[in-house]
Amino acid sequence: MTLALTAPAAPGVRGQAVEPTAMLRYLDDLARWRDVRRAELDELDRAALASPDAGGSAAVTGDVTLAMTLWQAVAMRSAEIERVWDSGRVTATGLAQLSTLVWGRLDSAAGASLAVSLPEACRLSDALTAQLRRRLALDPVDLDQAASLRALRASLERVRDLVADEPAGLARAAATDRVDGLDRRLGAVVDKARRGADVGGLVGPLESQVALMERDLIVGAATRRDDGRDTARAESLRAELADRADAVARLVDVCVAAVRPAPVLGVPRVAALGPVPEDAEAVDAYLDRLVDVARALDRAEEAYRAPLAELADLRAMLAAYRAKADTTGLSARAEVAGVHELAAAVVGQVPADLDRARAVVAAYRTLLDPPPRGLT
Repeated sequence: MTLALTAPAAPGVRGQAVEPTAMLRYLDDLARWRDVRRAELDELDRAALASPDAGGSAAVTGDVTLAMTLWQAVAMRSAEIERVWDSGRVTATGLAQLSTLVWGRLDSAAGASLAVSLPEACRLSDALTAQLRRRLALDPVDLDQAASLRALRASLERVRDLVADEPAGLARAAATDRVDGLDRRLGAVVDKARRGADVGGLVGPLESQVALMERDLIVGAATRRDDGRDTARAESLRAELADRADAVARLVDVCVAAVRPAPVLGVPRVAALGPVPEDAEAVDAYLDRLVDVARALDRAEEAYRAPLAELADLRAMLAAYRAKADTTGLSARAEVAGVHELAAAVVGQVPADLDRARAVVAAYRTLLDPPPRGLT
């Protein structure tokens, strides 16, 4: 039977460069945890396939798959960390990058996003694996009760710390009541064990409930972090698009005053979307609407900028053609001078008629072209 091993404590804190000595110790502990956990998961997988009860259970199969996915994500991030660590030849910039790799969110081997950090994934793996071992009856019957109760107490304290990080409100109150109830049950089991009673049948169900609660709290905390990032992104994008909408509106005024016919295209009003909502699902929908607004602003800016650019090009072309006419002496001809005067008036008109401007600039250019051979 594979011996269970709990995940090592991660070095440093989020956002600060890791300390090299602590990082080296963590890498050694993480590598040992990773190897032991892989052997343990292989054992669980074999047991799940061989068990007549659990083998066909969708819940067990799903938990085994999740446990394997977590391990794969941890293994991939561990390999990435070891690459940056480079056997200790890491730079100061690399130490900051290591902190991001340790505390940033993971991606699974399949490319699906895992909204948990490396330490959270390891702890989630510990809880999930312990639950699977109990469900598949891989723990020995004659386990050391004192050691098992100590491990259960440690798990319960981790759960209590996670509950303290829950947002204030009904959810935290309910979680506090639940962990207090588990604590009272554990106390009763410990008292029975001290009196010499066999509490093996009581420890397993209690461990399962503690592990399940720890898993739910870890996932919930990670989800809240993701929701917070989405809200911050929505606030930032909304402010950016509001400023951009004002700039596009000014561009519309300039275009309408400078050319005709001007495009007729509405500029979306970001204010019409209202403030960023508080509900997580509503934030997702709000972000989709902001993306639609960004696309609409792209179309409007392109539509109103194009006529202004064309008018500027026509004016520049007319100036270049006039310089050519002066160089060749053609500007002295009455016909050439007259067409230039007309073209200059048309492109200089406010608002300028783009259709006429194109025509007169093209006509002026034609007068400067050499006549076909045989017509001179």
